[in-house]
Amino acid sequence: MFTGLLRTIILYILIIAGVRLMGKRQVGELEPSELVLSLIIADLASVPMQDYGIPLLTGIVPILTLLSVTMILSVLTMKSVRFRAILCGRPSMVIRNGMVDQREMAKNRLTVDELLEELRIQGYTDLSTVKYAILETNGQLSVLPYANQKPPTARDMKVSVEEGGLPRVVVSDGKLLERNLKALGHDRPWLDRQLSQRGCRDLSKVFLLLVDESDAVYFAEKDG
Repeated sequence: MFTGLLRTIILYILIIAGVRLMGKRQVGELEPSELVLSLIIADLASVPMQDYGIPLLTGIVPILTLLSVTMILSVLTMKSVRFRAILCGRPSMVIRNGMVDQREMAKNRLTVDELLEELRIQGYTDLSTVKYAILETNGQLSVLPYANQKPPTARDMKVSVEEGGLPRVVVSDGKLLERNLKALGHDRPWLDRQLSQRGCRDLSKVFLLLVDESDAVYFAEKDG
């Protein structure tokens, strides 16, 4: 029992470390080659986890080999545009100037229903309002509407707005993140005043408190 637990933990840590080495982009977006790698690694790791008669190295060596190859391929895709196109493919423009490109859709085996679903997800129901729709190499659809269909910005309306900056989490589930508080240029007494103004004197009752660079505060108290 202990041996199986230990083998599982070792393989799990190895896979997590490998995924982290691949970079954050791969964690959120899987290219075809990365999807294949994930499936193979999962299969390789499951065998030594279940069969204690198989040496642990039988699973570790192939996984390390695949991760090494992936790291090499990642460097090559960064250095060579042609190699990146071969390995990852190229984006496909499935809508151009409001017209559906049937050839590109057939090439990518994208059905009309799938295209309309992706457009609805992004808030577009009328194809004539879409200037370009691009099927990215990771399978996501990027939609670029006509200029007159874009929501007006403060610049378009000639309105001056103040930059709020990036909000930082100061309190999360009752726990103070002192590093973020200091990065904002504040101290504990300042925080206590902010809580007092919102009728809260106990830090443990704060569910979430965000502060941006202009000192705008978002406060949420725990339920109950």
